[in-house]
Parts: sequence; C-alpha cells; structure tokens
Amino acid sequence: MRAAALRSAALLALLAVWETAPRLGLVDATFLPPVSEVAVAWWELLGNGQLGTHVSASLLRSFGGFGIAVAVAVPLGLLIGWYRPVAALLGPLLEVFRNTAALALLPVFVLLLGIGETSKVSIVVYACVWPILLNTISAVSNADPTLVKLARSMDLSTPRLFQKVILPASVPAVFTGIRLAGAVSILVLVAAEMIGAKAGLGYLINASQFNFAIPQMYAGIVTISAIGVAFNQLLVTIERRLSVWRVPS
Repeated sequence: MRAAALRSAALLALLAVWETAPRLGLVDATFLPPVSEVAVAWWELLGNGQLGTHVSASLLRSFGGFGIAVAVAVPLGLLIGWYRPVAALLGPLLEVFRNTAALALLPVFVLLLGIGETSKVSIVVYACVWPILLNTISAVSNADPTLVKLARSMDLSTPRLFQKVILPASVPAVFTGIRLAGAVSILVLVAAEMIGAKAGLGYLINASQFNFAIPQMYAGIVTISAIGVAFNQLLVTIERRLSVWRVPS
C-alpha cells in the first residue's frame, strides 16, 4: 500500500504541475493546455465515438502484430538458444537485423506492402520480434548448467528437460522481452498510423496536430500511455502466474 501511495502521489504531482504550469504562464497554454482541458477533449472524443473507433483500430493492429511476434519469436529463440550450430549460423544475420531500427524500414514496408493494414501489422511484427527473440535466446543459453547436468543425470529426455528445467528457468527473461515488445508494439504502430491510415490513435494525434486541435492531440497521447500501462500490468500478472514456482527473494 505504501508503494501504491507513492506511485499515486507522483502521478498526482505530475497532474498538478500540468494543470498549474499553463495557467500560471510558465508554459504557453496554446501548445500545452491544462490537463483539465485535455480531460474535457478526451471525454468529448469518447462521447462522440471517435475515441472508441481509433482505439479499436490501433488495438487490432498492435495486438495482432504482437501475437504473431510472440508465436514466432519464442519457439525460434528456444531453438537458437538450445542448438549451438543454429546459433552460429543465424547469429550474424540476427545482429544485422536487430540493429536496424524498425521505423527506418517503415518506407520499405510501405513500398513493398502498400499503405494498408498489411504493412502496419508487419512493421509491428518486425519491431516486436527482436526483444522477444534475443531475451529468449539469452534465457536458454544462460540456463543454470548445474540444473541441466542434474536433469541429464536423471536420464530425462530432451522434451522433458525442456519442460521441467529450461522453460521454467526461462520464463522471467522471456517475459522481460515480451513486456518490452508490448511497449514497442504500441509505439511503432503510432508512427506507422501517421502514414496512410484513416483510423487509429496515431492518425488521431497526427490529424489533431495538423488541425491545431491541441487538446485532442494530448488526449490521444494520454490514451496511448494508459493502454501501455494496462497492457504491461496484464503481462506482469501473466508472468507471475507462470512463475508461481519461484521462491520470493
């Protein structure tokens, strides 16, 4: 409760500064309106249905790309992390692509796949794959060798070794990558929606900035932040359920 109170106090302090700074003239209220005006704009967007439309479009793209990335990266990371020849073969290729920013490739995705849904989901998949893949590889590669040797001494088959030793030990690191990918899936999508989209939070922010509807722009930004926090908390809850075997430190 103390930690929750501290987090609430920090958030309330931020909101208080946001409300008072424009009203006291410390910042230009034209470009940073008080949080109360942003709240009114958010409520209006919610009431007329625009916010729901944009949120639905963004979540469908973001969660779709995120789900595909998890389905691809986790098994591939387990394979690469366990089999050294596969890691040696794919290592240089992974280094090249993981150091290439997803947004730098956005024009390439648009040229190859068009400005429709395919390019937006694909760029999310590309951006999310790397944190999941690299954390999964690291988790398997760094599994406790003592536990692995002990399991092998008990004549466990490879599938059972994975099930009883490797997978449980890998859960924390894998979920670290998944949580990073969850944040990336939203951030990258917002940038992708600013190009050729007709709905989505990125489109809302871009269109509001273009039309100088600044409170609506900040309402979109706050909505993205709220979705990111909620999604991260969901992933933390799932991780805790999958890690009930761990002894609290």
